[in-house]
Amino acid sequence: MLRLHASLDARREPAFAALLRDLQGIRRVVRQPDESASAGRTVFVADVEPAAADDLVEAITGMGISVDDYLLTRVEVVAPQRRHLSGGHGIEGFAWVEVMGQARANSRPLARYLALITVAAVIAALGVIVSSGILIVGAMAVSPDLLPICATCVGLVAGRRALAGRAFATLIIGMALVVVVAMVLSALLKWGGFLPDGFQVEQSGLHTLAHLDYSTVLVAAAAGIAAMLSFESGAAAAVGVAISVTTIPASAYLGVALGAGGIGKAGGAVAVLAVNVVLLIATGSLTLLVQRNLPNRSGVPI
Repeated sequence: MLRLHASLDARREPAFAALLRDLQGIRRVVRQPDESASAGRTVFVADVEPAAADDLVEAITGMGISVDDYLLTRVEVVAPQRRHLSGGHGIEGFAWVEVMGQARANSRPLARYLALITVAAVIAALGVIVSSGILIVGAMAVSPDLLPICATCVGLVAGRRALAGRAFATLIIGMALVVVVAMVLSALLKWGGFLPDGFQVEQSGLHTLAHLDYSTVLVAAAAGIAAMLSFESGAAAAVGVAISVTTIPASAYLGVALGAGGIGKAGGAVAVLAVNVVLLIATGSLTLLVQRNLPNRSGVPI
């Protein structure tokens, strides 16, 4: 369920009230004076079904209402659950405007994204060096690469080239940062004598990270579907671990190969990483396209 808060002046108040009354999927509308603003403004509060969110935002934009005058947020429904789980009068949980908002927010290489990617790179590089699957899983749990991947898919499906390009660039920056951090870390460890003489990355028990086969394709394709299904749900954090299995380990393996020896295996890691990224975006975009156009249980397109 979504919640609308809007503050309107007296000139727009009648038209806005009529909009909320007539638009399907808007319920429990409350209207009261705005005590925090100048006289003559009215606050509207309403519950919005996700399927109605796109039409509502489009109508608000058409009325010329400023983005500072309204707010649409998600509300966690505690009770009753039966109606929301049954899908009556709309599909619960999917609103295109919400997905677009998340994509815009996650399409830039913000400081937090870069910091988490760096931490993931250090953990993954050490995992490759000491052949520790636990460290690799830890790196996948930290990595935020799910976010730009899904933002890229949203941009492609929506036809927003700038959004897709910006999100894809953020993803590439993140993967390149993993490679560079892993390369520098492994080179420093080798220079400091912490690695065995003649260390080669293929000596790692995780050498399969640079091996491309049918399982690589299947895992990446399935991960792309899971990524998009979880993008606008509470499962995104958990699913992010599964998504990173196709990106972070291969990137770290490539960095260790460049920094500590075994550069001959770098080509395999590059191939694995490229195939994984392409399939993640392809299957994620296809999943979102199906979600966007699949009719809900009431027969109305999402």
